[in-house]
Amino acid sequence: MPTATLTISSKNYSSWSLRGWLLMKLSGVPFEEITVDPDDATAREEILLLSPSIRVPCLTYGDFRIWDTLAIGEFLNEIAPDARLLPADRLSRARCRSICGELHSGFNSLRAALPMNLKGRFPRFKVWSKAQGDIARIAEIWRESLELHGGPYLFGDALSMADAMYAPVVTRLRTYDVALDPLCEAYCDRILEWPAMQEWIEAAKLEKDEIEELEVEF
Repeated sequence: MPTATLTISSKNYSSWSLRGWLLMKLSGVPFEEITVDPDDATAREEILLLSPSIRVPCLTYGDFRIWDTLAIGEFLNEIAPDARLLPADRLSRARCRSICGELHSGFNSLRAALPMNLKGRFPRFKVWSKAQGDIARIAEIWRESLELHGGPYLFGDALSMADAMYAPVVTRLRTYDVALDPLCEAYCDRILEWPAMQEWIEAAKLEKDEIEELEVEF
């Protein structure tokens, strides 16, 4: 198997880096990790949502580069099919791709209003109405998936690509003290208990770099 390297940026602030890293962990494919300094102009633009394209995470597999998170997930599902990043059932796979794609291209109000900040805690944070609409839609996706597939994860008893894609949303909701229904709260608890998530969060706490624009309550 060719050597795999994943390039990421800040573990505290970069939700896309977390998604790619969790996908790698789920796949079981061994990989080396390269971290781009958050002060790097490109990484900073992406974290602050100023970049028109997301270039981290980037998976280098041998001499081949894959820099889109959905493409990384699909590729890993092909080279490590036993990991079942996508469900085995055809209709479930289609649903999984649909909800991952909806997140990949949408929920911009949530991203802007509740930036990822694992070290931050903002009790009773006031969420503006457009972001509330995104939160309501995400909760609807979670409830439908959990009820349809029986939980405890979005597609049954095993973690999938969908759980990896929505994991950073879980951290945002907890950082900004967003109240959810009991079913969604329990799902958030399970994602935060995921050993890979625990590993990432502990590493994020050790980061010294701070981005002032994301440390302000607004």
